[in-house]
Amino acid sequence: MSIKPDRWIREKARKHDMIRPFSAKQVNKGVSYGLSSYGYDIRVADEFKIFTNVTSSVVDPKNFDDKSFVDVKAKHILVPPNSFALARTVEYFKIPRNVLTICLGKSTYARCGIIVNVTPFEPEWEGHATLEISNTTPLPAKIYANEGIAQLLFFESDEECEVSYKDKKGKYQGQTRITLPRVIK
Repeated sequence: MSIKPDRWIREKARKHDMIRPFSAKQVNKGVSYGLSSYGYDIRVADEFKIFTNVTSSVVDPKNFDDKSFVDVKAKHILVPPNSFALARTVEYFKIPRNVLTICLGKSTYARCGIIVNVTPFEPEWEGHATLEISNTTPLPAKIYANEGIAQLLFFESDEECEVSYKDKKGKYQGQTRITLPRVIK
């Protein structure tokens, strides 16, 4: 299994619709996004769910209270100190059966104490990715919509997996909105 370069990512995006919309070069307006040497810098959309403690709920992944968030559609948001927001990618992904992606936050945000977490995109996962954006600082943190937020790295295996995310009907398959935690009961 090896990391894939720009030409491979470009080919998969164009011929197999792996990333759409797709920027074939790095766009350096604001926080950069688009194709890089060995990855693809994804953008955060203008839809956010900002965590709030107004209801004094307990954060329970098995019984998540969606009232713990305030929905915001904006060109930028402020994530409260020591808090987080959920967002989604601008891009829609269709991951090939023999590919796994790893996502890492961009250094521009990391150097400001803003951490982006996204779980790996499993083979044959499809959808807009839900992003978790944590503000580790004691100050409000500004996040800009439609600009880069994280980088995807693509790893291609020399053989296909026996069971893909699509095969097991994964609970986050085909998501088009910010998706809250789902637990199968």
